[in-house]
Amino acid sequence: MYTLRSRAPMRISFAGGGTDVSPFPEQVGGAVLNCTIDKYAYATLRVNPDGKGIMGVTSVDYDVSARYADPSELAYDGKLDIVKAALKILRPARGSRPEGIDSVDFYLHSDAPPGTGLGGSSAMCVALVGAFAHYLKEPWTPYDIAELAYRIEREELGMKGGRQDQYSATFGGFNFIEFSAGRTVVAPLKIPRDVLNELAYRLLLCYTGSRRYSGGIIERQQAGVAEGRTETMEALEGTKRLAIDMKNELLRGNIDEMGRLLDEGWQLKKQFTEGITNPHIDALYAKARGAGALGGKLVGAGGGGYLLLFCDFERRSDVIKAVQQTGGDAADFAFELEGLQTWSVRPPAGSLPYPLASRP
Repeated sequence: MYTLRSRAPMRISFAGGGTDVSPFPEQVGGAVLNCTIDKYAYATLRVNPDGKGIMGVTSVDYDVSARYADPSELAYDGKLDIVKAALKILRPARGSRPEGIDSVDFYLHSDAPPGTGLGGSSAMCVALVGAFAHYLKEPWTPYDIAELAYRIEREELGMKGGRQDQYSATFGGFNFIEFSAGRTVVAPLKIPRDVLNELAYRLLLCYTGSRRYSGGIIERQQAGVAEGRTETMEALEGTKRLAIDMKNELLRGNIDEMGRLLDEGWQLKKQFTEGITNPHIDALYAKARGAGALGGKLVGAGGGGYLLLFCDFERRSDVIKAVQQTGGDAADFAFELEGLQTWSVRPPAGSLPYPLASRP
């Protein structure tokens, strides 16, 4: 018996979110600027090569456990569905292993639950795929892993959303990602350390006090694109241009421009479709602006979750107080420049050797 573990970071999106959601990238082409932070999804695999093929799954966050003796038991019912889909797509068939197949227990844990806008469900899916890559000794590239995670979430399970979350969790760091029909290109950004330090100091990540469930928002946005709705198309095209502008300003080290561009992006985002914001979010944002925030936006599809704010450095504490007075809560975070990582857990001294660690 041996144990493997993986972790994938969550992300904050600066600009371009929504342009990665079909059918917009296929029709026009999308672009997103984002970075990963030090909040993670963890997947642990405890492997027993007994040939029985029994599967156990435990979600620490939801306090849910289940065991499955046969793939036919893996019915999607809203509980542990991402794991079930990963098992169906990635696990080798018993018929391909005459000696039987390993029994595997999964343990899942996340630093932030789904519905917070940080790409948590996609990070968990990437962590699962990464753990499978390690377990099966598959030579999957980061692009392969991101696409497999996309297939599990968007195609197998029908979960609404785009592609940026799977790619950011896999690659990690600051990335400018372009999306088109049948192709995704990740361009890692090499940003000087002093710029990163200043940007981290000027940003605040604030929980709005409510989770968001983005399926309906994304469906309405997709309908707007499919119908060629002018307001939706112009807003998405504008946020794509904004992602390019923000990337260029960041590479030049023009930190002060980030506040203005974040606010411009938020005004565009609210035009994608109805439901992006609500009176509570509008009040929180207005209070933060009045206290010294130069700009900001929700980091997910909309409706709740986390609000990213850019502050005047002299008034950072004032913004934190204003957010708390309006029912929000400032969260500590730091940039994470690494993506998906997998490793073998060292066994106790004197036990059998464990597989060598690997990273996709």
